Amino acid sequence: MSSAIFQGLSAFPLTPASPEGRVDADALGRLLERLVAAGVDSIGLLGSTGIYAYLEHSERRRALAAAAEAVAGRTPLIVGIGALRTDWTQELARDAEMRGADALLLAPVSYTPPTEEEVVAHYEAVAEATGLPICVYNNPGTTHVVFSEDLLGRLSRVARIAAVKMPLPRDGDLKGELARLRALAPGDFQIGYSGDWGVAPALLAGADAFYSAIAGILPEPMLALARAAQGGRADEAAALDLAFQPLWALCRAHGGLRVSYAISRLLELEAGEPPRPLRPLSASVTDEVARAIGQLTGGRA
Repeated sequence: MSSAIFQGLSAFPLTPASPEGRVDADALGRLLERLVAAGVDSIGLLGSTGIYAYLEHSERRRALAAAAEAVAGRTPLIVGIGALRTDWTQELARDAEMRGADALLLAPVSYTPPTEEEVVAHYEAVAEATGLPICVYNNPGTTHVVFSEDLLGRLSRVARIAAVKMPLPRDGDLKGELARLRALAPGDFQIGYSGDWGVAPALLAGADAFYSAIAGILPEPMLALARAAQGGRADEAAALDLAFQPLWALCRAHGGLRVSYAISRLLELEAGEPPRPLRPLSASVTDEVARAIGQLTGGRA
């Protein structure tokens, strides 16, 4: 099993859908074509930005089929398979493998928060149901499951679990956290981060990957920033990151999902509206988003 798929900049697009939750396969294909053309390292389908939690399983299958057809093997496709029940998640894993996914992203979706032993059993059961490599999705803000470093070390030794997608550390000590996790995990275990305002610090600190919502809607400027950081060009990365600061402030204030929808409307990308009960950003905040992305696109909102 190769873990190289979990390296570089992974772009997480929106999943265009009707107000009733019907996936627009054609619009999704157009969003993905932009990412392939830009040259992102992988595409994260049906992540949090891809509204997986708001879609019926049949619509998640529709999105996967459309994505596999649109991407056609040109860019690795990492597919989110999180679900409340283990058997549902196993079904989604098998379906994703059958329909052309290259790897899986697994969040431990919860209502009653599971114990660490239950989390391990869940991941082991899903790993046994597929031959694809799996990335642990550590997203306590949405799942309310907190992964200790020891738990991540245990999971890193489960067959087919090849990577983790981490939130940014609260204390900002990326190098320290990376060192601790690498001491607990096998040498080929890939450690990546999300939280778009941390792309430059994380990659400069030596993270293997960055998982980005904004790259799913603005791939070119995010790639420029990521490549500078990956190359260790700290001054260049800092200069590029400075232009992103108004956008990062909006993402922190309103959430990357809402901001991504606002950008899609401004760029006329036909991604639809946020799923109810979520609401689009107000006109005044959308104007702020337009000004922020104008700094990144030569004044074109």
